[in-house]
This record gives sequence, C-alpha cells and structure tokens, in this order.
Amino acid sequence: MFTLLIVEDDKKLAAMLQKHLEKYRYQVEQVEDFGKVMETFRAVSPHLVLLDVNLPRFDGFYWCRQIRAESTCPILFISARDGHLDQVMALENGADDYLIKPFHYELVTAKVGSHLRRAYGSLSARQEERSVQAAGLELYPERLLVKGAEGEIELGQKETLLLLALMERAGRVVSREKLLDLLWEDQHFVDDNTLNVYVTRIRKKLKELGREHSVETVRGAGYLFQAELPGKEE
Repeated sequence: MFTLLIVEDDKKLAAMLQKHLEKYRYQVEQVEDFGKVMETFRAVSPHLVLLDVNLPRFDGFYWCRQIRAESTCPILFISARDGHLDQVMALENGADDYLIKPFHYELVTAKVGSHLRRAYGSLSARQEERSVQAAGLELYPERLLVKGAEGEIELGQKETLLLLALMERAGRVVSREKLLDLLWEDQHFVDDNTLNVYVTRIRKKLKELGREHSVETVRGAGYLFQAELPGKEE
C-alpha cells in the first residue's frame, strides 16, 4: 500500500482530500505541526507528498527544497495561487506537478496514481531492472540513479525521465516539443523555460560525474546527448 502525506493547513480541505484518497486504498497522513514538517515526513516516509504553497511559518517552496534534499519521492503542489511564476517556482524547487484549487478530487487521484506508477511501477509485478548505457554513463530509471566512472548521482523523477529520453536516443536530436509532451503530458502551464530548468539541473549533476558537456543544446531544434566520450572521434 502506498503512503501519502498531505501538507495543507486548511483542515477541512485536507480532511476531504484524505477521505477521498483513502477510498482508493491509499494510506494517507497529514502534517499537524507545521513547524515539524520534516520530522513528520521522516516518520511517515511517504511515497508521495501533496503540498500547499501558503503554509504557516515557511511556505511550500521551502519545504519542497527540504524534502527534495532527502528524497526523490513525487511532490505535487496543491495551491490556489495560479500565477505562472508560482508554478515555475514549484518546478524549479523540485516539484513534479502543480494542481490549482479548486480542483476535482478525481483529477488529484488520477495525478497521484500517474506519478506513483512512474516513480515506483507496479509493486505486485516487479520486472528485471532496466538500465540504459551511453557514452560511459549507465542510467537506472527505476532507482532514479545514474552511474559513471567517477561515482553515482541520484536524480529526481523528471530528471530521470528527461535523461532517459536523451540517452535512449544518444547521438540524435530530441525536439523540445517531444520532451515537453513526454515529461508533462497535458500540463499547459509548462513552457520552454521549465524545460531549460530541468536541463540545467541535469547538467549540474552530470558535472559531478565529469560529464557536464554530455547534453548539448541544438538551437532551434532541441537537445542531444553526446554518443561518444569526450575526446573520441568517429
């Protein structure tokens, strides 16, 4: 059974959301003390977090960064703030999705299920672990992990999907439109800047493996993962 954590100070909304999600056999917990969000997170060890932006003491962006420093679990923002900047900030701080209040509970349930499937797959039918190799790197999508000669780095869910798409097509350009559709499907608020943010984050992480130049920008087209190690030629 998947465990979800709701970080929402509107008690009525949080209770209704919890009741709805529990109908789908999720174990749902709520943060009661908003000065101890991380203590609750560690105690619950959730598979996914539903996080509001406007919270007592520190906002949701702050808590998103704290969670992301310790975990790669999906984080879905639920907020009445519908500004474009708020949505971009959520993604830049490590969130995987952004739902605007008021929302249909069925949509929240569908989003939760979708992100859990992407992050963890089917718990009842484990398959042999898949890995993708390209130019000295090996990506393990199910573990959100990439390895190189200089070590290994943990990735976020979106970072993993993005790097997977590029490594599977190493040496070929992948269009920005294809990457946006792959990573965010029907997320109409996502724009080019959002994709730029994730590419920058991947490059920073690959730099720790000595591969900061692996992802190349092809202006007017998209991105390309270098198929050869630095210094190699055809």
